[in-house]
Amino acid sequence: MADKIDIVPVSGKGELNAFIDLTYRLNANDPNWVPPLRADMVELLTPGRNPFHEHARMQLFLARRDGRDVGRISAHIDELALEQPVEQGMGPGTGNWGLLEAEDEAVAHALMAAAEDWLRGQGMTRSLGPISLSIWEEPGLLTMGHDHPPMVMMGHHNAAYEGWVESAGYEVAKRLLTYDLEVGDGFPSIVNRIVKSGERNEAITIRNVDKGKFAEEAEIIIGILNEAWSKNWGFVPFTETEKAYGAKKLKPIILEGANMIAEVDGEPAAFMISLPDLNEKLKDMNGKLLPFNWAKILWWLRNPQGAGFRVPLMGVVRKYQNTRLASQLAFMMIEYIRRYAVGEHGAKRAEVGWVLEDNKGMIAIADAIAATQNREYRIYTKPL
Repeated sequence: MADKIDIVPVSGKGELNAFIDLTYRLNANDPNWVPPLRADMVELLTPGRNPFHEHARMQLFLARRDGRDVGRISAHIDELALEQPVEQGMGPGTGNWGLLEAEDEAVAHALMAAAEDWLRGQGMTRSLGPISLSIWEEPGLLTMGHDHPPMVMMGHHNAAYEGWVESAGYEVAKRLLTYDLEVGDGFPSIVNRIVKSGERNEAITIRNVDKGKFAEEAEIIIGILNEAWSKNWGFVPFTETEKAYGAKKLKPIILEGANMIAEVDGEPAAFMISLPDLNEKLKDMNGKLLPFNWAKILWWLRNPQGAGFRVPLMGVVRKYQNTRLASQLAFMMIEYIRRYAVGEHGAKRAEVGWVLEDNKGMIAIADAIAATQNREYRIYTKPL
């Protein structure tokens, strides 16, 4: 007879600490897993510190066997996601789970069943996951690319989880792709011609983000994002509180030359965010900033030589989408960021993602710059 698995709703600081600690133990032997900063995990899960909780309900669960913690999962409902159109992936009745860690398939199934029961009890009719916790944080389960470490702000999961999730009755709702590219030698000639053409267009201005007024710049960027992505699968708008929170979190790792805003006739029309791969420094810190790791990170961020760069977000206002101008603005920002990253920091590679599997425009851009797919994340769905 199999050992009994107990599912315990997390309550209190001690169980929250156990929930967080479990990920470090279960992933300790994976050479490609990057320990997240423990302080960031506490902040993510604490109402009052993460503005996601202002419009969400959440319950965390621990799985125990013979008194040992052997798994964890979150179940949560984003009230803003419930307001989105059903055809865009979210919508009424859709609850989420995430932060899954499990020692084996039986534990994983027990945890998913507990999350589903909680969502059902909250009136949900569909389970969508993993999303940990907001769609803007770590969406999806890694199903391709386990052989190399994730870049900054990306998840990395046990390869066995794919089979465990699918054997629990989940089907793929959407695939999210990432693309790897070598940046040292520049892009194909057709991209260079498009960039030069844009440089002759007096209506176009490509400028660096100004960290001296980063709150205002973040307002512009997120304003474009909310408008440009509003019809995308999985979209949930940023609130005003989340705008300020996101700007505060991102500012320390923003390098002005690696982040661009494009203007057309003086009006903001597009943006591109590119971040140095902080995971390269976090990998050996075991989630701890004290006593000296915080200083090492700050020093590295002054000049991250040889770092890889990740482009997690870009957007073009809707009136220019599906036009030649949209791709031209994208190529110009990509090339300018490439020049900066290579010239100032000796970058050799970059990664673009996530990209929705049916985003033909972004996939075409990835193909044009000779990028190759290196990761896939899946978001799964199941009726309740």
